Amino acid sequence: MHPILILINLAAAVMLLLYAVRMVRTGIERAHGAALRDRLQGASGNRVTAALGGMVLAMLLQSATAVGVLAAGFAASGIVTVATGLAALLGADLGSALVVRLLALDLSELVPILILTGCVLFLKVEARRAKQYGRIVLGVGFVLLSLQMIGAATLPMRESAALPVIMDYLGRDALMSFLVAALLAWLVHSSVATVLLLAALAQGGGLPMTAALPMLLGANVGGAVIAVWLTRGMEPVSRRIPLGNLILRGAAAAILLWLGWMSGAGLPEWLGQGASVRIVNAHVVFNAAIAVLALPLIRPALWLAERLAPEQPQPVIAGQRRKTALDRATLALPQLALASAKRELLLMGAALEEMLRPAPQLLDGAPPDLLAATSALDEEMNRRHADVKLFLAALNEGGLTADEARESLHLTGVAINLEYAGDIVAKSLLPVAQKKTASGRSFSAKGRDELQAMHARVLTNLQLAMNVLISGDPDAARQLMREKEVMRALERDSHQAHLGRLSAGNAESLATSHWHLEALRAYKEINSLLVSVALPILEERGEVLRSRLAPGQ
Repeated sequence: MHPILILINLAAAVMLLLYAVRMVRTGIERAHGAALRDRLQGASGNRVTAALGGMVLAMLLQSATAVGVLAAGFAASGIVTVATGLAALLGADLGSALVVRLLALDLSELVPILILTGCVLFLKVEARRAKQYGRIVLGVGFVLLSLQMIGAATLPMRESAALPVIMDYLGRDALMSFLVAALLAWLVHSSVATVLLLAALAQGGGLPMTAALPMLLGANVGGAVIAVWLTRGMEPVSRRIPLGNLILRGAAAAILLWLGWMSGAGLPEWLGQGASVRIVNAHVVFNAAIAVLALPLIRPALWLAERLAPEQPQPVIAGQRRKTALDRATLALPQLALASAKRELLLMGAALEEMLRPAPQLLDGAPPDLLAATSALDEEMNRRHADVKLFLAALNEGGLTADEARESLHLTGVAINLEYAGDIVAKSLLPVAQKKTASGRSFSAKGRDELQAMHARVLTNLQLAMNVLISGDPDAARQLMREKEVMRALERDSHQAHLGRLSAGNAESLATSHWHLEALRAYKEINSLLVSVALPILEERGEVLRSRLAPGQ
């Protein structure tokens, strides 16, 4: 077989393995995600129960990384302590190793049965949970099939002249073997898939035993790096859990790597008959030893992790919040993640309300402290907007149903509109207030009343829009949509009344005409952005025309 075809077959087998592992995890998360999340929270009484809870959860999810991210999110919320979160992650690594042990068994005869059963459940049964069970069974079948494909794809490679040279080099350079496996585990974002791949390569003698130990250690360290990478944007208290795990795992790997290099030995025979069996068993033994021996070392590991991820003092600015409702631990559970995004949008709405509420005072006098607080709130709005978009983008990478994808798109649009509304306050109303204050001029009494009436209407509609966002109530959505016409009428009437005052020669109106019209336009634009929250709800019910053009135009 041509070398390019061999590489294509191997790449396809590896990608199928990655997809299958993710498929099983997704099925379990969607079928029992909330219950599993509660189980981890309930197992946080002490380190031993947390480790056992993490082990069981990782066996079900086929991912220690998922448990690590969940634990980090719980620590950020104060649900678990950092110590119990790290204990859960240590147990999760052992659970992940036990999954590898199970999947490495010779279950090739079950592949047709698993694929047939999974397809029937997923395609022919309408019940949502049954479909997820079908996804799980189908994923396990694909895992076993991919391992067969890897063995078949590597068979010609073992007969090539280049492979023995490469493997001989790796067998003599333990550090390079370690780094190659660590990089591979990080790239595929799955230590389970990496160890299974190493076992498949070793099955026919393609991986020498002298390279097996350093590559196995590298796969474990690379797997620990994944959680560190995924939590890099979280609060320091959250990041210390995967950092502590990496410290403990990295220290154990370094000790074993040095001992293996000094002795020049590979994996001992007592680990089992056959190269692949030894690799898988060694993986289980390594993680079991760490789970037992590292529990008493959690405190010093976290002390070092705290030095690597210290608390960053932030200046507290009046009116500015620093907490976020976004919980990256929920990304594996779409419904919880979407609820988390909605809570963050409520905080954006609260910040917008703080910016809008003092607008009449700003337009009357623009005191410096109020200007500074409004600018700070605009920065907060920008940050939350960026955070929500990145959060929802990460959620979309995990595979959503059509309804979940539609809701995610809607929430992204709400975040954009709220941020734009904040920009209107900061970049339109604020400059108007500053210029008017600098000029020393005042609105006419009637002009001020008209602006205040529009301001009060916008504040009311902001509250209504946040209610529609959370409740999805069609009646409230209709009421919010009608407010667009009400605000349009208010703006039109005020505009005409203002022109009447100009025609009558009102000195105050003449001096402040541009600023008056600018404020009217700003309130109207903000209101239109708020009304857009109701559009998806009414469009689904067929109550909103998609075009204002007459049919056929």
